Amino acid sequence: MNYLYLKSLHIIFVTTWFAGLFYMIRLFIYYKEAENKPELEKDILQKQYHLMLKRLWYIITWPSAILTFIFAALLLHTQPIWLSTNWMWIKLGFVLLLYLYHFSCQHMVNQIEKGTLKYSALSLRIWNEVATILLFAIVFLVVLKNSLGWIFGTLGIVGISILLMLGIKLYKRIRDKRSWDK
Repeated sequence: MNYLYLKSLHIIFVTTWFAGLFYMIRLFIYYKEAENKPELEKDILQKQYHLMLKRLWYIITWPSAILTFIFAALLLHTQPIWLSTNWMWIKLGFVLLLYLYHFSCQHMVNQIEKGTLKYSALSLRIWNEVATILLFAIVFLVVLKNSLGWIFGTLGIVGISILLMLGIKLYKRIRDKRSWDK
């Protein structure tokens, strides 16, 4: 298969995989927040969220993760020289972390299948940002490759992480203030 077709398919499935991961956590948050609703509303919402996340997870997210892996392997097969570069091994390390993140989401799906989700909405919001940090790290690493200095890259990821956490805290304050005003 032509290198550019492989690369295009890899990018498409990386994109759909991340979209699935981002939306899954939002569904987990909505599912968790529905626990605070009156019983009838809670049952209706959780049933709907469960259906949505099951479809998203098994029809979009898992297949995208598998196809991302397949096209990445094919790309590495066509470009084996990449395996001799530092940036590729660092990228593969981040990708491994992303797959571990994916498996942790599977654990949460399994919990919902059993009728419970053992994480708070706030911890899920924070967990959602892990995928964002990995996305930034992987994209910058792939685009900048060896021109990205270790110190700059590390400081950039730490800076992005701090900004995301501050954003979550600000959102929580605004949300708590709005619920207090009602």
